[in-house]
Amino acid sequence: MQRIAQLLLALLLAPVALARAQTAAPLDPPQRVFPDTGPGVRALRGGPGGRYYVLTAPGSTVLVFDGAGKKLGQIPAQPTGAAAIVFGAALDVDRAGRVYVADRGGNVVLIYSPEGTLVARVAVAAPVGVAALPDDEFAVCGFNADPLISVYDFHGTLLRNFGSLAELADDPALNRRLNLGSLASDAAGNLYFAFAYAPDPTVRKYDRFGYLVSEMVLPIAGIEDVSNEARAEIDRAAQGAVVSPHPVISAFTVDAASQELWVAAGDELVHFDATGRPLESARGRTPEGARLDPTFLFAEPDRVFVGADPLGIYELTRSGHVSRAP
Repeated sequence: MQRIAQLLLALLLAPVALARAQTAAPLDPPQRVFPDTGPGVRALRGGPGGRYYVLTAPGSTVLVFDGAGKKLGQIPAQPTGAAAIVFGAALDVDRAGRVYVADRGGNVVLIYSPEGTLVARVAVAAPVGVAALPDDEFAVCGFNADPLISVYDFHGTLLRNFGSLAELADDPALNRRLNLGSLASDAAGNLYFAFAYAPDPTVRKYDRFGYLVSEMVLPIAGIEDVSNEARAEIDRAAQGAVVSPHPVISAFTVDAASQELWVAAGDELVHFDATGRPLESARGRTPEGARLDPTFLFAEPDRVFVGADPLGIYELTRSGHVSRAP
């Protein structure tokens, strides 16, 4: 029954996706934005009032900018004691302007007020992804997590966890390692998990309560060599070799309003509709022609921000769209 419901949903959304694909203007070449950021950039999110939040390392701080690129401050406001970030791996911002940092080094998720004061500190083992949810809840994913996603409240209470591991290797320890991925949410509170190391690029969508809405295997042209290498690396590990997996999906985000997906596979950036049907793609290149391999993405209507450490942050807008970013 669940599979039938997924197919019906896809059929209902298909006409909308087709119209979106036919009317979308092409993406312009990337332009460097937020020039105060560079080596060590790890994540970017937008927040209320047109503000942008950039997670940086070393130092592990969140830099706050206005829409014109003026630096307004940093979070935490006082980076000492319990409020300090050891090693920030991921970032999110909720509708109230509260900032969530997955502190992998500190084994904690830190939540700050819009002014940068510590609101909550929730112990989580090695978190690598965080997503804000309604009703003062948030979701996390981390190293060796099983199930994939856990949801907490601000008091640190584990409310629910869900998401079975993908079967990528026979060895349980290796399989858990290969089930690392990226976490994102949309405006409706749905959660998305993109498997970084699955040879076939795969994204799951859950509702906020943990029910699987869909599992999408995304068609990305030109990554056959990357997928085959991922399979070969898993086979070598099964034979006792030291495994050194390389991500197939290196960066992932969701347009919170439209539920459209943006995926980076190496220097290939691909835009999908809400059902996983490709709309457009582009090769990542800086204005100077250097290869741009995204390590994080953030999507807004008619543009996407592409982050690559150590190069910095770039913006791709649609032809005819006036950039609001610095």
